[in-house]
Formats: sequence, C-alpha cells, structure tokens
Amino acid sequence: PNHYTMATGLRPDRHGIVHNQMEDPELGRFELSDVEAVRTPGWWSDALPIWVLASRAGRRTASLSYPGGEVAIDGQRADLWHPYDESMQPQQRIELMLQWLEQEQRPDFVAGYFEHVDKAGHYYGPNSEQYASAIELIDAAIGTLVQGLEQRGMLAHTNLVIVSDHGMAEVPDGNTVAVEDMIAPELARAVSVGQLISFAPTPGNADKARQILVGQHRNYDCWPREQLPERWEFGSHRRIPAIICQMHEGWDANTRQVLAKRRPGVRGSHGYDNALPSMRSPFIAIGPAFRQRTVIEPIENVDIFPLLGKLLQIELPHGDGELEATANALAD
Repeated sequence: PNHYTMATGLRPDRHGIVHNQMEDPELGRFELSDVEAVRTPGWWSDALPIWVLASRAGRRTASLSYPGGEVAIDGQRADLWHPYDESMQPQQRIELMLQWLEQEQRPDFVAGYFEHVDKAGHYYGPNSEQYASAIELIDAAIGTLVQGLEQRGMLAHTNLVIVSDHGMAEVPDGNTVAVEDMIAPELARAVSVGQLISFAPTPGNADKARQILVGQHRNYDCWPREQLPERWEFGSHRRIPAIICQMHEGWDANTRQVLAKRRPGVRGSHGYDNALPSMRSPFIAIGPAFRQRTVIEPIENVDIFPLLGKLLQIELPHGDGELEATANALAD
C-alpha cells in the first residue's frame, strides 16, 4: 500500500492496494506470493503510477523491482522495466540502472526497490546486527550508484530521492495472537493478517462478529470499517472488509498454522498505528533541486508524488499530498 501511495500520491482508500492480502468480488484474492495476482492489472487500475503518467507526458521512464512496475496498468508499463526478482543482489540492480542511464535514450525517471532491510527487520528485528548489516548493504549500493553517476558525468544534474515505505518495530519472542483466538472462523473469516487484520463475517453472523470483535482488547483494538479513526483516512474502499483490527505495537497476529512454523526469537513488524515514532521512515534527497544539509519537518508518503512531478517538470493530477510539504527541501 505505501509503495503505491508514493507512486500515485493517493492513500490506499483511493488507489485500491489496501493490504498485502486482499479480496475483490471480481478479481478474487491478492497475495504478494501469488505472482499471477500481482501481475493482474485490475488490482492496480484504480490509479495511475508516476511512471505511466510521466511516460504519457513525454518523459522516458524505468522501473526496477518496484511494486506495480511489472504490471501493464491501463495498458502501459514504464518504457524500461524489470520484474521483482529477490535473487538479484543490490549491486546487480544498481548496475542495471546505470546501464539504462547509459542508453542513448536514457530514462528521465527511474524507480528502484530493495527489500533487504525490510526482510532483515522482519526476521531479526530492527535492533539486530542483521538489520544493521542490511542497511550497510543498501548504503553501499547507493554509494555505487552515486559513484557511477559521477563517473558518467551525470551526478551534477541528477536528483536522488531515497525513501522507505514504513518503519519497523521490535516484536519480542512470543508476542503473537492466533486469529482463530480472536474470533471463531465459522463466525468471521480473516481476510488479512499481520498487524492490520481484517475480518469478513460469515453469512448471518455479522452482528455476532461485531459483538465479539469491536472494541478494545489486550493486544489489539477493532472497529467496524465505517468507524475507523478519522486520521487514518481508511475504510471506504470496496476491498476493505467489514471489521478491521489494529494490533498494538510489538504484537503480531497470524493463523495458528503459520505461527507454529515461526522460528523462536525476536522479530520485527510494521503496519501499526502510523502515529508511532517506530513507523517513521527515511526521506533523503540530494541533487541540484535540493538544499544541502537541511532538515525539514516530517512529510507523508502522499507528498512524494507531487515532488516527483516538480522534479520531472510535468503536470500531475492532484492527489492527497501537497508540494508545500517538501518546499523547504528545495533549493531557491
């Protein structure tokens, strides 16, 4: 959801990617592990991403492993694209980006994704040596990109915007809840699990499911979708089930089957309340468009989209973000 928010300038309620697991009456079920579903355009078609909009505005674009980048959205991908491939190491991805930039018709915009910090955070937690090593790995890859741009004489007129889709909170060993213990499966089916758990009551059990789930619990809170906290701006999209539960920071929810296979030890998770400091993520920008050594107030993911439009000097549809949010980052 956050990746597509940055690419479209819209919150999930409007762009339609409401969870890593979701259901649609026409499309069926979406899981990140289901390649066929991930590559089905209908899931992404509620909004157009920046690479499609920029291509239609006359800019040449590229996408490498970025969520949605391998899908023909409204019949179009980036001019250059490579599917998500976790076997492709960070340095290999950087090399491909630099190869694209060496082409006679080089791209004006390149989107790239690196999952390594996220994976280390999930497996070992954000305070682990493995997490720190993953950060060093990506830092080195970005260093290779900067050096490659400099060697090609491109760095002085290239803007780099480095972001993450979310933060990461530590989950102590044993801090898990089985969704079957939240409510009996015959009363409500868990559509999504993790930190934002959504339930679809089974036929005839809507009232009973609400009675059991809605309210404050020891490690989570639940609401009817139409009564979610207003500041989340979430709950109206057709793919959002009737009841939403938010885990408290440091707790996970999953099926008993998945939890039985989980290795012991500290882990990491995200998807908690976005007001928590642990859910913040980096925004780092360098290049001719930006001030140097300047710290700005926190922005929202939706604010990245209008910034990209300004950098590309194209008109984009107005979304949920504001260019003013990043104004203090821009050079005069």
